[in-house]
Amino acid sequence: MKVMLLKDVYKLGRAGDVKKVADGFGRNFLLPKGLAALATPGALKQSDRIRQTAELERARLNKELTAVHSQLDGMQLIFPAKAGETGKLYGSVTSAMIVEAIEAQKGIKLDRSQIDSQPIKTIGVHTVHVRLTVDLVPEITAVVHHEDLPPESAMERAPLEVEEAETVGTFADLQAELEAEALEQARAEQEAEQAARAEGEPETSRARADWSAGDEDGQVDRPAPGDEHEPGTG
Repeated sequence: MKVMLLKDVYKLGRAGDVKKVADGFGRNFLLPKGLAALATPGALKQSDRIRQTAELERARLNKELTAVHSQLDGMQLIFPAKAGETGKLYGSVTSAMIVEAIEAQKGIKLDRSQIDSQPIKTIGVHTVHVRLTVDLVPEITAVVHHEDLPPESAMERAPLEVEEAETVGTFADLQAELEAEALEQARAEQEAEQAARAEGEPETSRARADWSAGDEDGQVDRPAPGDEHEPGTG
């Protein structure tokens, strides 16, 4: 489906841009979050206004967060961890842990959704990007070392090839992850709504609904429960 972005979306585009995205990603994430609208002729007529408004807001945020970018860019975080002989961690360094380490070291509060990194699962030196704005994405270094060895030991080990591939954030990965989360959330909400409706529905109404469930349009008359007769019984 084609959508017009109403706001800047990391790794996708800027407000006013028209993008082609997967239906699920658009309908379950971009549209309900107010990040985009269907690229209809009417919507496209507003693209210039949306783009101009976004440019002003972007400039304001960039100015406001420039100092934060300067503090974070090039920052190094140290994480001691339990690991096996191959360098695989018993657990992982998560985005929440990175956010906590940044706040402890710099006093800067971030949301874990701003951390562009998959959970780190190996000993080594890992690059992590922080999403401040579409223009300001400081790069920090996460040094993960064995808890019984000094941090310098991590710098001597190259990250495992498979883990390195996992930490490379692409738009396709982001889109698939967000789409899966949105679908799961929509499914849970639908199930909760159906359960709530079923709890408040009288028994007779549910029975009649069962009789009509097989009819495509639900308009075919069926005998009420208890009134049905076997053929030939009158």
